[in-house]
Amino acid sequence: MALNLVWLVFFLSAIGTALWQTVAGGDMQALPRVMMAMFDAAKTGFEISLGLVGVMALWLGIMRMGERAGVIDLLARAVNPVFRHLFPGVPAGHPAQGAMTMNVSANLLGLDNAATPLGLKAMQELQALNPQADTATNAQIMFLVLNTAGLTLIPTSVIAIRQTLAVKQGLVGFNAADIFLPTLLVTACSLLAALLAVALVQRINLWRAALLGPLAGFVGAVALLLWWLSGYPPEQAARWMGVIGAGFILAVVALFVLAGAWRGVNVYDSFVDGAKDGFGVAVGIIPYLVAMLVAIGVFRAAGLMDTLMGALAAGVTALGLPTDFLPAVPVGLMKVLSGSGARGVMVDVMQTHGVDSFAGQLAAIVQGSTETTFYVLAVYFGSVGVKNTRHALPCALLADAVGLVAAILIGYAFFAA
Repeated sequence: MALNLVWLVFFLSAIGTALWQTVAGGDMQALPRVMMAMFDAAKTGFEISLGLVGVMALWLGIMRMGERAGVIDLLARAVNPVFRHLFPGVPAGHPAQGAMTMNVSANLLGLDNAATPLGLKAMQELQALNPQADTATNAQIMFLVLNTAGLTLIPTSVIAIRQTLAVKQGLVGFNAADIFLPTLLVTACSLLAALLAVALVQRINLWRAALLGPLAGFVGAVALLLWWLSGYPPEQAARWMGVIGAGFILAVVALFVLAGAWRGVNVYDSFVDGAKDGFGVAVGIIPYLVAMLVAIGVFRAAGLMDTLMGALAAGVTALGLPTDFLPAVPVGLMKVLSGSGARGVMVDVMQTHGVDSFAGQLAAIVQGSTETTFYVLAVYFGSVGVKNTRHALPCALLADAVGLVAAILIGYAFFAA
């Protein structure tokens, strides 16, 4: 409903403005300009979606290898001590734990579209433990709020889109993985906010060694990495971030392949079996991306995006704050409503300002480090017939707000000139 309203506002306001510019302002190019923007945006959305086919096939194939090699199951057992405290209502060894782990694994690898069916499976397993079918349990709320916070190690889809646009923009030697560390930091902030919010409401004691130990280890590793990077000039530190991001991705691939070979799994057949779903996932994105890019295209062509950004810039300037982060803000606002919509806004920012610009980098961080709150809550709860979501929405929106602010601050720390 909310996305439908946004789409209507974009289209009707753009067409109405173009008509006014033609009739009252005598601009005979206003209507043709809006029409051409609509067709150009549709072509761009189709090309970008097809560019994702290979990447989605690659990662879904790798995920299938990891599943058959037992790496995913090993991960499930590794996180069981943490899950036991975060989800006290879920018995040890319950199928819900494995399903939640698979969902978390897909999110960690940035496979947001692949994570959805895994998340729905987890909700079904959690619903089997629900004594009140129409009311969300504490475990379901914790799972969904942490899901919307979306801890991401590898923002796969975002990296693929950045690389595709870099080629179109003629950039040579562009490293699309340089957002790896900033994205990780932002998702960590969002996840921590979500965890604290839900734990406070559900009265979960987080002061446990099983929870604080992994958190302290993660914080320590990131702090050490940041300390090491601080010794380099900004440009060289950015190159190292790209190297670290690429190295981590290759390490995950090597782990899954070697584990499969060690366990006697036919890794090639496993990869192909999983990769078959990649085309369907990427093609499924096309209508959503085209719809949002077209709406944004006509909105921008009518001059309304410049008007909106000008108003925001005036307000921010009045507060004495810099304004170069503003083009990326709509990505975070749209991400709350729609992942595909936010993806379209991100692409628009990268096309308008350049994929290697600060606005383009910040838009990528925001897109790669947040989840689609309203979509996730509606689809996941709707799939099991839960109507009373209790405190899920306010906790998720709090995490979204923290994530957006963290993205802006961390973006400045890493990429601002």
